Amino acid sequence: MTLPSHEIEVVPSFYDVDPMWVVWHGHYVRYLELARSALMTRLGYDYEEMAASGYAWPIVDLRLKYVKSARLKVPLKVRVEVIEYENRLKMEYVISDAATGEKVTTGFTIQVAVDVKTGEMQYVTPQVLWKALGVTP
Repeated sequence: MTLPSHEIEVVPSFYDVDPMWVVWHGHYVRYLELARSALMTRLGYDYEEMAASGYAWPIVDLRLKYVKSARLKVPLKVRVEVIEYENRLKMEYVISDAATGEKVTTGFTIQVAVDVKTGEMQYVTPQVLWKALGVTP
């Protein structure tokens, strides 16, 4: 089975860079969020659907490895892929130079389901996520 993936393009703006015209390290997290949100929207389970389903999906772990500096106005491709979905949602990312394909940053995020009403972490994958991913438990 092929797990869902998605790719977006971002172009670092002036507010993304530090005084050396390099993208500030904290902005890469926003790029991950943009890609993850686009993927979940495509799957029909974005933030509004998550809330309506009774679950929040906070990030409990995030890792980034900076390989090469991203620069002002140099377009980037951000690829996100679901790599785990049982008991948690793990997504892997590759940020690359859109023109050359050269890898800039890699990373992953781990999210867990939390019952919106009780605030309790769920230790099983909610059926609504299985459905959004198109898998059968």
